Amino acid sequence: MDAPRAPLTQVERKVYHFLIDYLAERTFQPSVREIARHFRIPSTKTVTDLIASIERKGYVRRSPGRSRGLVIEGFSGGAGTMPVTVVRIAPGPVMVAEDHVTIDRIHLPADDCYLVRADHEDAPAHSVRAGDLLLVHPGGRAGDETPVVARVGGAVLVRSLARRGQTLVLRTPRDGADDIELGPADDYEILGTLSGVLRLPVIRADSAESGDKR
Repeated sequence: MDAPRAPLTQVERKVYHFLIDYLAERTFQPSVREIARHFRIPSTKTVTDLIASIERKGYVRRSPGRSRGLVIEGFSGGAGTMPVTVVRIAPGPVMVAEDHVTIDRIHLPADDCYLVRADHEDAPAHSVRAGDLLLVHPGGRAGDETPVVARVGGAVLVRSLARRGQTLVLRTPRDGADDIELGPADDYEILGTLSGVLRLPVIRADSAESGDKR
């Protein structure tokens, strides 16, 4: 599966969300005819083409030899939710899909959002700590106060940005740090705007060893 996934069209998004909710409520997938009937699409070929496009973009895959053989990548149950890919920045640099986290769709600005771990520094100005999972919106528009998620070399950073001619400035997110100035020859990529932060609970080793149940 590619990471991150390509965005869905408006019609593809409706079909994809229908597949998730149908599976969550019934534990099996709808048939092509049921999808066509639900959306009042006169041609089953149109539905088949839509599903094929959703599959090419990495949201579903087919299970050969089964009439209801669609598999939703990362699905873990729950109507109104969506599996969001967790990606890792690998040398190259390339993005590698590692896992999925199920998130309520109300919190997702787009279907092609993905999660990447902040692995380099804290950004308290944006409520980010090293180790947090960052919800990236690839198509989001960054204003003066909108933080972005950036890859600089192999590091993932959260900073607001400004432009000075051909130079991009990533503003410091905390006291004692410096702005980062980037030019055309530098190895960086603006992944997208920061749309949310997931902070998983940390279990202390001493509590785990002692069987602390607090």
